[in-house]
Parts: sequence; structure tokens; C-alpha cells
Amino acid sequence: MSELFGVEGKAVLVTGGSRGIGLMLAGAFAQAGARVYIAARDEARCRAAAGETGAHPIAVDLTAAGGLERVREAIQARESALDVLIHNAAMQWRAPLREHTGPNWSRTLDLNLRVPFELTLELLPLLEASASPENPARVIHVGSGDGLRVPALETYAYGASKAGLHHLTRHLARRLSRRHITVNAIAPGPFETEMLAPVIEDYGDQVVESIPLKRFGASADIAGVALMFASRAGSFITGAVLPVDGGMSTCGG
Repeated sequence: MSELFGVEGKAVLVTGGSRGIGLMLAGAFAQAGARVYIAARDEARCRAAAGETGAHPIAVDLTAAGGLERVREAIQARESALDVLIHNAAMQWRAPLREHTGPNWSRTLDLNLRVPFELTLELLPLLEASASPENPARVIHVGSGDGLRVPALETYAYGASKAGLHHLTRHLARRLSRRHITVNAIAPGPFETEMLAPVIEDYGDQVVESIPLKRFGASADIAGVALMFASRAGSFITGAVLPVDGGMSTCGG
């Protein structure tokens, strides 16, 4: 059974891998024997996360001009192919309805939706170099439960960007299947990350009460799903958006 979930020797890129869910995923893949690359904007945190997980750091602003090319060049310097691309980098922004406009709206959609699409295109030759009918290359989007249900908080741009990412997952899955590349998404619910920290501080008890399984997600919960998508066990799955939210989107809260 171990070969069904093995990723040993695979080349894996995790964007936003210096903190939160991205760091959980980078650590899990490295521990499972993959060669992991972390792309993150904060150079100090990127290097610290790489040191913690054994990954290779790529300090880069993915939204800046030339940022995506820098990622490709950094991967190409070490790898002839890329087996798994995990789009995790994202920003969340909370503001009242009438104030939810301006540059932050554009930045949220830019990082959360445009970057995953354009980075996939940038890395497509490396993904194709890895792909075969029996062992496809994998693209994994980290979406959000807020893209499946109406968020309780005023995070309009974030929820819309994640809903868009889920639809992009299905669209790319259909197009890239002919190139032997699967595209799937994970839609996490509440995990104890920096992004969610202000919400947990203000509404932690209410959040837990709204989760049918009555707890926050743990690193093993998200890592296990990503490893499945990236392994032999996930090689016949594409276009899926899998909630990892303790039942919030399917059982109600």
C-alpha cells in the first residue's frame, strides 16, 4: 500500500510555503522524500522555512514583473522536470462593504487567481517533461471553504478569488488532461494559521462551534490530502475540489 501514497524523489514546488498551510505542505512532502522548493516573498522567512523543512528557497514576489520567470529559472537550474506544482500563496483582506474596494481588491485577485494561472503556464514545459499517462504531473490549488459557501466575514475579494480558483481548477483540468497533467483543488476550512489568527482571536469559540467536527484543522489533515493528489492514489483524479473543513461546507454549521 505504501507505493499508493509515495512521492519519494518527486520535484515539488509550493508557493507561499514559508508559513501557514504552505509550510505544512512543504514539510510533509520533504518528510515523504520529495525534493521541495518553496517560493515566498519574504526572503528571511523563506530561508528559515527552507532550513526547517530541508527545502530549497526561492525568495520572490510572485506578483512583481519577472517574478514568475524567476521561479522557472530557479527550478530549471536544478531540475529537468517538475512533478508537482502547489499553488498556495494567497492574501486575505477583511473590510466593510463600502470600504471593500481599491488596490487591495486588485492585489487579492492578482495573487489568488492570476498568479496560479500564469505560473502554471510558465511552468508548463517542466510539468509536461514529467508527465505520462501512467504517472501524470500534478497541479494542486489551495482554494478555500470561503469559495464554496458564503463567508460569514466581510472578505468579498478573497471569497470571490477562491471561488474563481475552484472553477479555474475544473477548466484547466479539462484542457491539461490531454497533456497528462491533473489539476485538483483543496478547499480548507479553519486552520490555525497566521492568516486566520485575527479571526481566531476575535471569534475562536464561535468558529469551532460552527465546525461539525468541532475542532480546527491540523497539518496532517491538509498534508494527507495533498499527498494523495500527488501520489499514485490520485493519478486518476482531476477536476476535483475537495473540502477539508470538518464538514462546514457539506454538513452545515
